[in-house]
Amino acid sequence: MSRIPSNCRYPLVTLKILFDHGTPAPLRRSLPSHQVTTAAENGWDSLTNGKLLANAEHEGHDVLVTTDQNMRYQQNLGGRKLAIVVLLSTAWPYLSMKIEEIRSAIEGVSSGEFIEVPI
Repeated sequence: MSRIPSNCRYPLVTLKILFDHGTPAPLRRSLPSHQVTTAAENGWDSLTNGKLLANAEHEGHDVLVTTDQNMRYQQNLGGRKLAIVVLLSTAWPYLSMKIEEIRSAIEGVSSGEFIEVPI
């Protein structure tokens, strides 16, 4: 299982990343050194956020990439090992112009941390 090194901006390990149902799939091509799966590929596309977070942690994911801007208010994120990166847009044309910022956020987030990436 991979782990996010503390205080490491660009990890030397492969991260296990989960995209939720709202995260544009083309973003995956911008993360070739990491293992990226989607909630749908895992059969988790109909799970509630709480169950999705629990399954992701149980399966050893390091980072959840989501577009759900309300997750931090709907879920108790304290004590989680899973890092959460929230993209503040679902529109691929805008996201595609911010690939470096998104990749830096994903690779720089610490275990249990919640960060938002403005688009």
